[in-house]
Amino acid sequence: MNTILQNRKALEPTSAPSVFWCQDLISTRDLGPQGVEAVLHLAELMKSRPTVFQRALAGKQMVMFFEKPSLRTRLTFAAGMASLGGVAHFVDQTGGRIDAREKLSDIALNVERWMDVIVLRTFSQETIQGMADHASIPVINALSDLEHPCQALADFFTLQERFGNLRNIRLAYVGDGNNVAHSLLLTGACLGSSVTVATPADYAPDAGIIREALKIAKQTGAQIRLTNDPGEAVAGADAIYTDAWASMGQEHESKQRANIFRPYQVNRDLMKKAAPHAVFMHCLPAHREEEVTNEVMDSEYSVIYEQAENRLHVQKAILYLLLGGAVRLPVRSAHA
Repeated sequence: MNTILQNRKALEPTSAPSVFWCQDLISTRDLGPQGVEAVLHLAELMKSRPTVFQRALAGKQMVMFFEKPSLRTRLTFAAGMASLGGVAHFVDQTGGRIDAREKLSDIALNVERWMDVIVLRTFSQETIQGMADHASIPVINALSDLEHPCQALADFFTLQERFGNLRNIRLAYVGDGNNVAHSLLLTGACLGSSVTVATPADYAPDAGIIREALKIAKQTGAQIRLTNDPGEAVAGADAIYTDAWASMGQEHESKQRANIFRPYQVNRDLMKKAAPHAVFMHCLPAHREEEVTNEVMDSEYSVIYEQAENRLHVQKAILYLLLGGAVRLPVRSAHA
């Protein structure tokens, strides 16, 4: 039997949640511990019973504005919306910022009259926040310079599938203290997990994000640790996570960063310091033989493609919750 089902204290509800207290998903902080749990639970239901939700968002329209290139984010949002019965529209903004031609507020006040939800992949968190401030419809952060909440939710969903109770999980992130590290800290804090981030001294996560993660951790019992020693971070960990050393927009720093981050490469020797059952994680795309070796990336303990798949299920859950979808699930037999 699936580990998650074994650990569940009660049978599945007869209906998915149809009332959600979150207007937008700008940051994991918008969800809080209860919201994160709701997303993961619904993602599990959607993954196991996809046909039940086929018409859950029928008639709903989603628009995606992307300032950055994308494979996983674009396809999983589009496929997810379609599988729920809705329609997805894509606006390519890689040639210029969203607000370069007209004011962001004007865009928001137009789009809210045609669409039901806005998905943004931008360089600046302020762009996403600004859109949410002006639009009356939900806005979803599909990546910014500060956070990548959908990715981190999919990552912890992947760990839940593999290990069960997330309160027992020890995740070690090694590399740049970037947007992915930020969302892993906030999501892990919401779930009561143990998250350790190892970065070079001048590349630590944002101080405000750290403060918020520690604040949430006091409520949930999570353990948040920061270090400059990758070996210390991964010792006994259940999962080792890394990301590109230079994010999009930082390509001019690639050579300098390669020298600084070399000791943070995830390779066989670093993996050996983790728990024997440890998995390797990466949000992709990866720079093979830079932040991670081919040997680790293509190993049997790599779950990178499971993470990519789970973006679909988690984002379907987010869309459903923000748009107020309602589906009656069949009553589960006590003898099942």
